[in-house]
Amino acid sequence: MESLSVWAMIKEAAVRHELRIPLQNLTRTIASAVDLVSSAVALHHNQVAYMACVLARELGLSVEDVCTLGLAGSVHDVGALSLKERLDLLNFETENPHEHAELGFLLLRVYEPLAEAARLIRFHHVPWNAGRGSEFKGEEVPLVSHVLHLADRVVVLLDREKEPVGQTRKIRSIIESQSGKMFVPQHVDAFLNLADKEYIWLDLAHKVCDPLEIPGVVELDLGGLLDLAKLFSHIIDFRSRFTATHSTGTAIVSETLGRLAAFSEREWTMLKVAGYLHDLGKLIIPAEVLEKPGKLTESEFCIIRAHSYYTYQALTSIPQFEEITAWAAYHHERLDGKGYPFHLRARELCLGARIVAVSDVFTAVTEERPYRKGMDTGQALEILNKMARKSALDINIVELLSRNIDEIDHRRSSAQEEAKAEYEALFSRASSE
Repeated sequence: MESLSVWAMIKEAAVRHELRIPLQNLTRTIASAVDLVSSAVALHHNQVAYMACVLARELGLSVEDVCTLGLAGSVHDVGALSLKERLDLLNFETENPHEHAELGFLLLRVYEPLAEAARLIRFHHVPWNAGRGSEFKGEEVPLVSHVLHLADRVVVLLDREKEPVGQTRKIRSIIESQSGKMFVPQHVDAFLNLADKEYIWLDLAHKVCDPLEIPGVVELDLGGLLDLAKLFSHIIDFRSRFTATHSTGTAIVSETLGRLAAFSEREWTMLKVAGYLHDLGKLIIPAEVLEKPGKLTESEFCIIRAHSYYTYQALTSIPQFEEITAWAAYHHERLDGKGYPFHLRARELCLGARIVAVSDVFTAVTEERPYRKGMDTGQALEILNKMARKSALDINIVELLSRNIDEIDHRRSSAQEEAKAEYEALFSRASSE
């Protein structure tokens, strides 16, 4: 095996370019990951973004408003973290819809490129006749939030299992009956003008509804890259109190091992990002499976094993993340080719992927889970060394961790305590609104 320093030199040469990510690619990645939770909601975000943009253009809104609506529509239900919540939101009349809207706002507002979209999302279930749409709970409601609300409700009325154009009369009737009540009258008029155009319904039904080409890119320096990765990690981890800090722990261990392996600053930052993103595909796993205290069924185990495949698929919509994607998505591959889902062998697994794999196992075994207590470092190292002897993990990385176990474990536990506090504060504020 090549030495760590040689690997580091190779990696440093490969990652000197700056990351410029189109905003649309960014939101598409978030949406595709969140929509993994059920086939029933697959592409829902994309359909709502499309409908919101079409309505905005019909209303003659500014290009800026159209673009913000496209971004907001692409991630509007990001605060609905459970399968039940997502399915409930497919009902036209939804009980207590504001908690997920508030949580989505709180999750997204900290990431500056999505801050304005987050503001629209916060109010996207506020009916027009709640104070005539101008205020809700003492906060000013942006008029374009009502456009997003209408677009969302139009989409949930469309039955994907039926021929679309034949449904338009019924959908028109329901929407028109809510003019001046749930929806802004002028917005309903714009919708009724659009509803006669068959192509819109066919676009929605046949899943060809790319919302629009949203101008602009996110130029990410190292700090911006980490901010984006932390946003993703919160969406991934905050679905369950048992996983609320896992990605943070994996990220910190990956970063520290990268530093110790003589990676450059950019490289170990990218390792940290890969740690934050490695479980993105776990959004496909129902919360009740994540929190199950007993033995998993064969079907449940298969769902869990598929998560790294979906991590890979979700991240491919950001081509600039090609290397990060490999480091993140290959964390369950083994050197002997018996890992999953791609069954890569040692020669196909770069050092970054090997580091994230070790970091993931170490973090997982030291955490509390529904079915066991977290292990101490001695027990954790026994597990890691046993896996290395069986060619599941890279022995050199395990030895590097072992030699620096006190520093690494301290950094991991401190970071996870901070993440736990963030988790509790976020949900406390969302539930109090």
